[in-house]
Amino acid sequence: MVEHDDVTRVWELIDRIGFCMLTTRNGDGLRARPMSAYSAQLENAVYFLTDLASHKDDEIARWPNVCLAFADTKGQKYVSVSGTAEVQNDREKIRDLWSTPAKAWWDNPDDPSIRILKITPSSAEYWDSPGTIVSYIKMAAAAVSNSKPDMGDNVEVKL
Repeated sequence: MVEHDDVTRVWELIDRIGFCMLTTRNGDGLRARPMSAYSAQLENAVYFLTDLASHKDDEIARWPNVCLAFADTKGQKYVSVSGTAEVQNDREKIRDLWSTPAKAWWDNPDDPSIRILKITPSSAEYWDSPGTIVSYIKMAAAAVSNSKPDMGDNVEVKL
């Protein structure tokens, strides 16, 4: 049974890490690209700003199942989110999500080529280790003692 705390932890990690690799299908293959995520736990959604001219929009229209991979390598915290994507032209939401990183791609939130990419998660898995130095010590101790290290929590969550 999934604990409420596990669902909360997934959303906390998504918020904390902020950037992810968005993987989409493109025919027989997969393609991943870095994206800046905006999480909305109360809406059960992860949002991205995207450009109308991007290939991912066409890929999502054909194959809406996606994966988001978040990684905080220094803190040894990782989240993989599976869900369904859709492209929206919600001008109010675009203005709500507008932030400094978006200015690298568009002049202002009223740019007609900006779209919202909404991911509705169906499940997630997270790995929450105590931290790199502690993890290395545990791995070294396990190697010497011929046992497996306790590397923290690994939990699958239905969202």
